[in-house]
Amino acid sequence: MSAREFVVLGTASQVPTRHRNHNGYLLRWDGEGILFDPGEGTQRQMLRAGVAAHDIHRICVTHFHGDHSLGLAGVIQRINLDRVPHPVTAHYPASGQKFFDRLRYATAYRETVDLREEPVARDGVLTGEAPYTLEARLLSHPVESFGYRLTEPDGRRMVPELLARHGVKGPDVGRIQRDGRLGEVTLDEVSEARPGQRFAFVMDTRLCDGVTELADGCDMLVIESTFLDEDVRLAVDHGHLTAGQAAGVAREAGVRHLVLTHFSQRYPDPSEFERQARAAGFEGELTVAADLIRVPVPKRAP
Repeated sequence: MSAREFVVLGTASQVPTRHRNHNGYLLRWDGEGILFDPGEGTQRQMLRAGVAAHDIHRICVTHFHGDHSLGLAGVIQRINLDRVPHPVTAHYPASGQKFFDRLRYATAYRETVDLREEPVARDGVLTGEAPYTLEARLLSHPVESFGYRLTEPDGRRMVPELLARHGVKGPDVGRIQRDGRLGEVTLDEVSEARPGQRFAFVMDTRLCDGVTELADGCDMLVIESTFLDEDVRLAVDHGHLTAGQAAGVAREAGVRHLVLTHFSQRYPDPSEFERQARAAGFEGELTVAADLIRVPVPKRAP
């Protein structure tokens, strides 16, 4: 199993269909799991996808429309029922605090887990303590909505030719990586910069600055494409994107792997989303999401 993968639990917008559950997505990032937008039925989809309550370390809610949040009640009660041993942090728009409270305490249950509420009130960094930085950006939707971006710190890649040139080999390779210097040889002289991986999650929104900021340089961009391009007027009116708009953002941002999701029930053929994304000029790896698929996060850029 990939240490970094994106698990799709549901892909429907507004209402579930025979083949699509309400939204729900889990990003596995090494030893952590981030659950995004748990809509109704997420707990059952987790079971079907092999995702356990213990896999969840963070919950990130973009906004409080039901297809993105009604599953919170069940998920929160499940992590308590299973006595998840680590803290779970919940991020959500601060303006929706009353909705979070209602969902967290929708019914009676015994609280056994350290569930930490960290509502989002403005753009900025939510955490930089983990082996990544998690940021939020305001989007454009009829209710307040935030997108999320995860950035791994940049690192260094050892270059065999440079190591050989400076006579660094065997255990000394580990020493110079750890200490930054081996005698007169510095780490910079035997390595090159390795960009950290970047992942962004963009749900219900029109085109806006927040979308482009979140997508910039991402290895993987998960983004809503509720409508096809011929219904762009509906998209604008209801605060959504079309397949072509989402792909255009990814093209301009230099995204390596684009994942389209959150599809209106009006479209029976998902292949049309891929066709329109390609027509918009996106040439990278492209996945039209389906329930219960797993999408590996691309390997680090060379």
